[in-house]
Amino acid sequence: MRIVKHVEDIVNASLLPPGSRIYASGNAATPQAMFRQLAADESIREVELIGVLFLGDVAGLFTKAACSRITHRIIFNSHHTREPANKGWAKYQLMHLGDIPMQVREYLKPNVAMLTVAGPDKGGNFSLGTTMEGVMAAIETVRSSNGLVVAERNAQMPFVLGDTVPGAWIDYLLDTDYPLPVSPVQPPDQPARRIGRIIAGLFVKDRSTIQYGIGQVPEAVTDAILEKGVKDLGIHTELFADAMRRLVDEGVVTNRFTSTRNKFSIASIFLAGSQAGYAWLDYNSAVQIRPADYTNSILTIADQPNMVSINSAIGVDLHGNIWADSMKARQIYSGVGGQCDFIRGANLSSGGVPIIALKSVTAKGLSKIVDMCPEGITTTAIAADPVVIVTENGAFDPRGLSLSERAVGMAHLASARFKEGLLKKIYDSPEFHHAKGALTDGVPKGFHPYETI
Repeated sequence: MRIVKHVEDIVNASLLPPGSRIYASGNAATPQAMFRQLAADESIREVELIGVLFLGDVAGLFTKAACSRITHRIIFNSHHTREPANKGWAKYQLMHLGDIPMQVREYLKPNVAMLTVAGPDKGGNFSLGTTMEGVMAAIETVRSSNGLVVAERNAQMPFVLGDTVPGAWIDYLLDTDYPLPVSPVQPPDQPARRIGRIIAGLFVKDRSTIQYGIGQVPEAVTDAILEKGVKDLGIHTELFADAMRRLVDEGVVTNRFTSTRNKFSIASIFLAGSQAGYAWLDYNSAVQIRPADYTNSILTIADQPNMVSINSAIGVDLHGNIWADSMKARQIYSGVGGQCDFIRGANLSSGGVPIIALKSVTAKGLSKIVDMCPEGITTTAIAADPVVIVTENGAFDPRGLSLSERAVGMAHLASARFKEGLLKKIYDSPEFHHAKGALTDGVPKGFHPYETI
């Protein structure tokens, strides 16, 4: 390993000739100094850059001009890459999070890995910090082809325990010092708090293993869990954020009853709402990081007892199709992510339940519960996936129900402004066989109104 003083020493046309295929750390571990140099050095051309959710001060790398010489393959969009992906300046890669390591090894096959690291520890090993997903697979693939591994050692990156990289695997190391990207969360509003109470009240119990992400609903679920007094939770998740840190700090999480009884929480990505959240991660034995083909393996998830998986979506239709990456056909907002990994894994878990939680209307007042999904849209879960849907109006479990029974239950999740219109479409349509039979004393089969929880 060679330590360099200037970013130009490792990001230049000599080390990155045409045809180079780069896999880079994403999320809070985006190597920002190297990305800015990639944007600035116009002699670097005809290379590819692959990764997940690039954050930080890197906007210059995703301008139309930069995209004309660097082909971006985006697995999950951030605000930097959304415009390039939707204007044809960049390529969007449809991929479950759990599949990324395999696709990196077998299909994407990078010959350059760009990392952000912390360390070394006393064994000479470096932490990949806050992001693992497909990064370890990229490093191993690059090394097998005698490629190039370059890293920023950011003084503010926490040393997250778990899988680490030997110093001998890194070719060049650049010292940097800058704050990590944060993702502040607004306090939960009333609909989010109702959703949190429904989920905690119906589905989270002592010894559950939980997975959820970032946002108002996860914060509200955490509040409701603490209010309920649940004990001995486990955490097996793809993304670990501040809401879960609160559960660890409160002593609610022990991980004593996860499949490995390992006493620590496991994630593949860490994202905090403040720099203090990253400082909390540094050498913290309460958490460990693993590759996405472990955290998001359906078999690993299924092995967790009472696995409660909580994810969100942009919209749901009456059949139960769910979409979370797109606003409409070919207008990509985010990415497939690991939603379906956890839906299918939690469904196979003993006592497990997969949940999609969403507010019933958008910020503009449009219904998120609709008759049919937009034409041509990519769905992150299909109607046959057995998913419990929760809005502020209640929870609906479609398992064991017919298409017509499912449609009636889905309609009752909608806002009162839209529910009657959806029900009229169902009852007036001959395709929904005897849909009115889905009601028992006015309540749809499988539906739990908020007022009864």
